[in-house]
Amino acid sequence: MKPLSITEDADLIAEKLKLGELLAYPTEAVFGLGCDPDNEIAVHKLLALKKRPIEKGMILVAKTYSQLLPYVDDAKIPMNMRSEIFSSWPGPVTWLLPASKQCPKWVTGDSELVAVRVSQHLVVSQLCELFGKPLISTSANVSGAKPATTPAHLFHQFDKTLLLVDGELGGANKPSQIRHGISGQTIRDN
Repeated sequence: MKPLSITEDADLIAEKLKLGELLAYPTEAVFGLGCDPDNEIAVHKLLALKKRPIEKGMILVAKTYSQLLPYVDDAKIPMNMRSEIFSSWPGPVTWLLPASKQCPKWVTGDSELVAVRVSQHLVVSQLCELFGKPLISTSANVSGAKPATTPAHLFHQFDKTLLLVDGELGGANKPSQIRHGISGQTIRDN
């Protein structure tokens, strides 16, 4: 199947996300897999595809911080961390922030925190704008395997019917840095 164009196939992409389909798309460093974070069936399908335990939680990626507000308890972000968090976006830093009461447990896993990032990648931003909210975003690989950096590598690991959104990788060498939004501690360095 030929890759979907974010401009030419926008309605189809939005419809597929609403129907709980999974998408593969380029990100800053590797191909990502994503779906509607509020669709429990879609998230479980993604977890099964990756062979990833739900307890680990998932990353939400957005075009703007305001898209993340339904999932984040903004009032619990310490004042001394706000400038550091918000000045890192858009960019390759994922922050663990206090989850809102409405944030689904299939997104947070065993944590009271939710992993969130405002992406600087054009395709990711366009997907979130098109869908009108954040997407689950995880590296396109079976847990423990190398993340896909080419469409051929992506389809070698996954079914050829997986929907791929066309675009180039962002040129970063590693996945996003992960930082704790309360302590500032670096959990994963990029």
